[in-house]
Amino acid sequence: MKDLIIIGAGPAGLTAGLYAARKEMNALILTKEFGGQPMWTSGVENYMGFQMITGPELMMKFNEQIQQFPLEIKYEEALEITHEKNDNGFNFFKVRTSSETYESKTVIIATGKRPRKLNVPGEEKFIGRGVAFCATCDGPFYKGKKVAVVGGGNSAVQAALELSRIASEVYLIVRKDYAADPILIRRLEESKQIKILVNSQITEIQGEDAVSTIFVKNTETESIVEIQIDGIFIEIGLDSNSEFVKPLLELNSSNEILIGMNCETSIAGLWAAGDVTEIYQNQIIIAAGEGAKASLGAFEYLMRMDKNE
Repeated sequence: MKDLIIIGAGPAGLTAGLYAARKEMNALILTKEFGGQPMWTSGVENYMGFQMITGPELMMKFNEQIQQFPLEIKYEEALEITHEKNDNGFNFFKVRTSSETYESKTVIIATGKRPRKLNVPGEEKFIGRGVAFCATCDGPFYKGKKVAVVGGGNSAVQAALELSRIASEVYLIVRKDYAADPILIRRLEESKQIKILVNSQITEIQGEDAVSTIFVKNTETESIVEIQIDGIFIEIGLDSNSEFVKPLLELNSSNEILIGMNCETSIAGLWAAGDVTEIYQNQIIIAAGEGAKASLGAFEYLMRMDKNE
């Protein structure tokens, strides 16, 4: 049985793993993929120690640091967590993946969030064939082509700015108004490469083998325009990766896990950290700090268990 299983390998999960390894806990990280949301981020200017670094580069720095310790990482998606009590009344947990079931005295959930979809005709059909959710990852495929970005927040504006450096034409489609940081809005307004459509939403995506056309409705006039396009980047927010814990833990209306000030959940021995929780603001530096708190909490819990056994 493990001392600790950490589910997720983004900033929160990897930091939790580092702290667990330094405390010489018998820990295991289970994750579907490495790096979490920073892997979609082109530029990080607000992580202390780096004036400018890309999200993937920063996560590789995280990885280099944890590689110094004997921390086990398995690329398996957690499908279910159950908990039971041992003979001394302490909880232990079973984590079922697609290939195996693991047991642990404690668990930290750090599964983060995933991109939200438009849910319009054609979206599912053309995912990977013109519909994308990560300008950092897929932007280079659209050099010299026409693209659209959907959304008005930081991620959408950043994506539009990034794509404007390589695409022949960029449309930014905003449903209502901007919700981005002032510095990003200023850069957007200074750009001559980006066409901004406010009070607008996509109603349909069409094409044959790949995306070729989008239909955009003006929400004030109800008029619909047809735009020829090669790619569309959907940046309208994120959904929590918390479905697998719904039977076990209390979630808020956004499906984020409810936690206490030390990342503890309503079940002793089970913590949650980072963007999958209700924590204020989704920031890399905040997620990393929450991962550290959760891991230290798990260590102290295990020390109490040892004293009572």
